[in-house]
Amino acid sequence: MRIAIVCSKADQASMTIRAALLELYPFSETADRFEGNPVHTLNPDVRLYTADTRSIYCENLDKQIEADLFIFATKHEAKSGIPSLSVHTQGNWDKAELGGKERQLGISPALYLKEGLKKLDEWGTEMKVQGFDVIEECTHHGPYLEKPSMFIEIGSTEKQWLDIEPAKVIARVIQHLATTEPPKCRTAVGIGGPHHTPNFKKIILGPDIAIGHVCPKYMLPHLDREMLEQAIKKTVPAPDLIILDWKGLDSKEKLMETLRDIGLEVKRTKDF
Repeated sequence: MRIAIVCSKADQASMTIRAALLELYPFSETADRFEGNPVHTLNPDVRLYTADTRSIYCENLDKQIEADLFIFATKHEAKSGIPSLSVHTQGNWDKAELGGKERQLGISPALYLKEGLKKLDEWGTEMKVQGFDVIEECTHHGPYLEKPSMFIEIGSTEKQWLDIEPAKVIARVIQHLATTEPPKCRTAVGIGGPHHTPNFKKIILGPDIAIGHVCPKYMLPHLDREMLEQAIKKTVPAPDLIILDWKGLDSKEKLMETLRDIGLEVKRTKDF
């Protein structure tokens, strides 16, 4: 399993995480360069790349770098300013306003997202990073890749982006994901609820289910059969379950009609 860890010089949190990775783990600088920047290796299968471009605009990076999984270490921005540690996969349910392609999703590595969230939750407490929310966000923004990829982020203001302590938590989780195959379990697609998916988080932190793509309530007008089938196809391993945040749904009848045609088992978050 070849892992590409991607940091960006255009992102303060990303560079803080990069510094933590290089401090904590025995990365070696190689003779290779990416966008003129050094490429580091942890072992033959794990490489650390530094891009000049913001991560959300690293389009088709999988055509430039050979890897089976891309982990983007970035900042998370929120008007609330609440400190956070987060994971999510990328893609656009509608227009491509922040990188990626219109109505195109990435390939969501559900097991890695689950393991990442669980370790953020566990190690954030253990490493005494106080006052940070641990969240899995819904699917949003770019870049467009055709290989499994995920974002792991520090939020939500410059104060947190420059803080080495949360960056060390992120670095520890990245190193774990890059060197340890996550446990296998059932996978699902999530529909409904807010951007930060609190009801799905409770399920993910349990032992039995990983959730890949999540379409939040505010994107439901764009969740037609084509996009739903894409979310299922682009969640790996293949999901056999759709989970609904029922209270966070509009147009329930139309959605249920579409789901009946899809043929996967459907449950609500309250069922867990």
